[in-house]
Amino acid sequence: MPLRKDFLWGGALAANQCEGAWNEGGRGLSNADVLPYGPDRVAVIKGDRAMLKPDSDHDYPAQNAIDFYHHYKEDIALFAEMGFKTLRLSISWARIYPHGDDEQPNEEGLRFYEDVFEECRRYGIEPLVTITHYDIPMHLVTAYGGWRNRKCVEFYKRLVTTLFQRYRGLVKYWLTFNEINIMTSACFMAAGIIFEEKEDRYASIYNAVHHVLVASAWTVKLGHELMPDAKIGCMLNAGIYYPKTCNPEDVFAAQQENRKHYMFSDVQVRGAYPEYVLKEFERQGYELPWQKEDTAILKNTVDFVSFSYYSTRVVEANAKGKYDSNLLKSADNPYLEREPWGRFMDPIGLRITMNEIYDRYQLPLFIVENGLGAVDEPDANGFVEDDYRIRYLRSHIEEMKKAVELDGVPLLGYTCWGPIDLVSVATGEMRKRYGFIYVDKNDQGEGTLKRTKKKSFTWYQKVIASNGENLD
Repeated sequence: MPLRKDFLWGGALAANQCEGAWNEGGRGLSNADVLPYGPDRVAVIKGDRAMLKPDSDHDYPAQNAIDFYHHYKEDIALFAEMGFKTLRLSISWARIYPHGDDEQPNEEGLRFYEDVFEECRRYGIEPLVTITHYDIPMHLVTAYGGWRNRKCVEFYKRLVTTLFQRYRGLVKYWLTFNEINIMTSACFMAAGIIFEEKEDRYASIYNAVHHVLVASAWTVKLGHELMPDAKIGCMLNAGIYYPKTCNPEDVFAAQQENRKHYMFSDVQVRGAYPEYVLKEFERQGYELPWQKEDTAILKNTVDFVSFSYYSTRVVEANAKGKYDSNLLKSADNPYLEREPWGRFMDPIGLRITMNEIYDRYQLPLFIVENGLGAVDEPDANGFVEDDYRIRYLRSHIEEMKKAVELDGVPLLGYTCWGPIDLVSVATGEMRKRYGFIYVDKNDQGEGTLKRTKKKSFTWYQKVIASNGENLD
């Protein structure tokens, strides 16, 4: 079974990492606008340090990013030249509802995205839209406490209703929340939570999780009512956890770690909380903030499962304090090389992960992020000979194809992250580059923003033209 003829090749972007124009077009302040560059970034991302507005002591790379807001026609033309069938984008909530709780949407923001989607359509590119990608208006953080507050469900419903009514006919594929499982670790970035002293963090996090899951299910319900032909998916940060050894304790620890992430998609695909989660809540003495309509709402399940894949991770039982990382912990894996920022490079892990997810859910899959962040060195003409990126992507696409052709996993498409250099969400850096297109900008915000094709641009063009058959 080769890749389907209508396989959706493309690339993935996020508003908070590419758009810029943070204070233009009626847009309000977003949580992404106050994520600083430098050593304080991780503490802010996790909700351990409050940063409610920009200050003069920090730089905020998302505020200007690569200025896709003013360059989108040029960028989409380059994506079309590569042959993109789809482009994954996200909505800046604060560009549509500047405060989040506004009664009326911002027409200038609505028009911007309409123009972007129409520009995609002009080239035959299918928009794949993530409704929120690490993005919440700061007013919802400061006035309501972010997603820990049930009122955010209503504000999100207002946003989604506006988007579906405005863009039906322009957008067929939708994702509700980006990397929904990351909200338990990147609590401010993904859920708008800033922790207070002596707060019950467990309760706050899982209150927010419940509200997001309810909002996601409600979105599926409305989408199917307003757009019968639309396909609405969930989105998971994927990459399975291997046990450190065949010691049963390590195997069980890996199963437990995987379940911490699958619980989100379990609810979104199966329509109810799994028993292992309810038992965990019981052990923690935690009660879900359940409302009577939630049982019925959660039964509105997604049409497909999308995910990002960068790496697998390793779990060792009883290893507290032995290993850790900023967001997703892992023990060492001596069988794999690491990429420049420390993640394991594991192409076969992509095939394993695809099979795991499909075996679990029996729904079509969509790989909506996969790529290599690296330091690119342009020559005197601005050209980057990024053979290392080509090798990385080739090896992953080869394993992706095996999962489809040999294992029978149904796959809708593949959108690499990110087809043009943009701001890293984890570090705020520009030098952590993923793109097929080089953007002249450095970590200090200096540069012309000139776009230049890398060697990988032509390579990916051939991959798409051959529907994945030509990977040389």
